[in-house]
Amino acid sequence: MTYAAQSFANEHSLDRDCTTLSRHVLQQRQNFSPEAQDLSAIMSRIGLAAKLISRRLSHAGLVEGALGFTGGINVQGESVKKMDVYANEVFISVFKQSGLVCRLASEEMDKPYYIPENCPIGRYTLLYDPIDGSSNVDINLNVGSIFSICQQQGSDLDGEASDLLQSGRKQIAAGYVLYGPSTILVYSQGTGVHLFTLDPSLGEFILSQENIQVPERGPVYSVNEGNFWQWDESLRNYIRYVHRHEGYTARYSGALVGDIHRILMQGGVFLYPGTVKKPEGKLRLLYESAPLAFLMEQAGGRASTGTQEILDVIPDKLHARTPLIIGSKENVALVESFIQEEAEEREVALTAKT
Repeated sequence: MTYAAQSFANEHSLDRDCTTLSRHVLQQRQNFSPEAQDLSAIMSRIGLAAKLISRRLSHAGLVEGALGFTGGINVQGESVKKMDVYANEVFISVFKQSGLVCRLASEEMDKPYYIPENCPIGRYTLLYDPIDGSSNVDINLNVGSIFSICQQQGSDLDGEASDLLQSGRKQIAAGYVLYGPSTILVYSQGTGVHLFTLDPSLGEFILSQENIQVPERGPVYSVNEGNFWQWDESLRNYIRYVHRHEGYTARYSGALVGDIHRILMQGGVFLYPGTVKKPEGKLRLLYESAPLAFLMEQAGGRASTGTQEILDVIPDKLHARTPLIIGSKENVALVESFIQEEAEEREVALTAKT
């Protein structure tokens, strides 16, 4: 390699190494408008929350009161882990004095948390799942955080954030943080999906990979097969299909962010369907399904309830739930074909009876 070529390569490498999360947001916007600067600042605050949570997780076994349950029950009727509470408080703390967001809505809180001093200027809402897969914390497996940024609409006079009951296509940006061997942050603001890795020596999230594209088809299927007999027959038929055909690999960790990240990078499909008794499923639309669907579509994949695109679903309440089928386009379409086939057979059977 000539000196000039080596110099160019070094300069390119240095530039890449210096691309921080906040800088990348502005570069993607290609301007320094107030909106671009707001989004850059919000993403920086999310990055700060991620650093604080990552630090806590890395010392969890050494910090008194970091592990286990609090003894409380959240709005979802689920037992609350101590790390859930800590992570939720971290997000509130880093945004309190920011002047950036008026409200924070979390699956750990019954109603949105308002920051009155921010509301005159901070016209954004942060929706988030502070720690997803918190049952993994006590056994030192990966967990994650999921976030979505929305523009506040109207004056929100009822204090119920009813303007958030809209389709996921109105999200400004969305992403997740995965706390694993390294801490990574994946986000999109509607211009592709980009991955950042936390460099502990710099204390910054540094760009690792741009414009991630999920494969059109992948080998992985990720689902909790322990719920097999609680599903509709169409989902059971899909699982029987992958059991009979070569080329499929089962991977399920019990941590949504980790499983989705695998699908994003390797291709395949993640399923968290509803059950016969609870067809609405378990995952929260605003805090989990919609942000992840936003990312997956930006990466060239799809996210579906089985009969409708996730980003087209309009929730009827803040903590609305939805089934989730997400991943490579061909894999998602295959699952949908089983659901459609079962629906057609039922319709034929019903017509025959009448």
